[in-house]
Amino acid sequence: INAEYMGFEGDRTISFTPPDGDFDLMSYRLNTRVKPMIAVEAQVIKHGTSRMEYVVKVKSQFKKTSTANGVELVIPVPVDADSPVFKTTAGAARYAPERDALVWALKVLAGGKEHVLRSTFTLPSIRAGDNDQGIGTNSKRPISVQFEIPYFTVSGFQVRYLKVSERSGYEALPWVRYITQSGEYQIRMQ
Repeated sequence: INAEYMGFEGDRTISFTPPDGDFDLMSYRLNTRVKPMIAVEAQVIKHGTSRMEYVVKVKSQFKKTSTANGVELVIPVPVDADSPVFKTTAGAARYAPERDALVWALKVLAGGKEHVLRSTFTLPSIRAGDNDQGIGTNSKRPISVQFEIPYFTVSGFQVRYLKVSERSGYEALPWVRYITQSGEYQIRMQ
């Protein structure tokens, strides 16, 4: 893209010659602390010496008019977890033994909504030193979260005016797409 940024500081305009097809004119990152768009709470409950239960709550913390798409939570479990049973209020859960994790996928998560995953599984035995296996408060393996929120910007950044000057007679449509992506989003289990 051939872009001229000289007018940006003065009147906040960018002039450019676009390539054919779809393209990204600009992307940016925030270095300030923002409230997580999706909050996750996880609780591990031990039932005796050979059965465990995970209760995971996911809550969207963005406006009700927006929705997150492709929400996926990867929740670490002990390497010797067996016979998982799932119950969710939304989405689908599966056990991924190759990742030693539960994977909870929600196609859509509406703004201001909360959903719960309950999973019970068996273990050969639970020992006091098992916290490094993904159990309890000292776990070193965080829950990872991925999502996209179309037509939404965390920063409030907006394109207020878009003018397309086309001399060749081609009909160009002025259109801007906003999308918020999760990036590297991880939560420590409590």
